Amino acid sequence: MSYDMAVWNTRVRLTDAEASTLYGELCDSVTSGVTPHPAIEAFYSELTAKHPEIDAIPDDRIDDTDYCPWSIAFDRSPGHLIMNCVWSKAEYVDGLIRQLARKHGLAVFDPQSGKIQYPDSR
Repeated sequence: MSYDMAVWNTRVRLTDAEASTLYGELCDSVTSGVTPHPAIEAFYSELTAKHPEIDAIPDDRIDDTDYCPWSIAFDRSPGHLIMNCVWSKAEYVDGLIRQLARKHGLAVFDPQSGKIQYPDSR
C-alpha cells in the first residue's frame, strides 16, 4: 500500500470534487486539465535533490526509505506531478510536499482525503 499525493497547476481553483475528477484523469494520462508551469520543474528538482526518484537510486539503497521514500516512479507532465510513497513515510512526505508546494505556488491534492489545498490556504 502506498500514500499518494499530487501537485499541479491549473488556470482556475478547483473544488474538492473537481480536484478528484482531475486526479482520476491524470492517473489515466489525460493532462488537458493542468497548465504547464515552470514551478512544476522547480518543485521536482528540489524534491528529487532531497529524495531521488526510485529509478535513480543505486541497488544497495533500494530499501533505504529515508533516502528514497517513493514506492514507484513519479507520474509527471509540465503541469503536474503525482508521487507515491511507502506508507511508513506518509506523514513526513505529506509535510514535505505541502511545504514545497506552498513555496512554489502549487496546489496539493490528497487523494486519500479527496481534499485540495492551495498555497494561500492552510
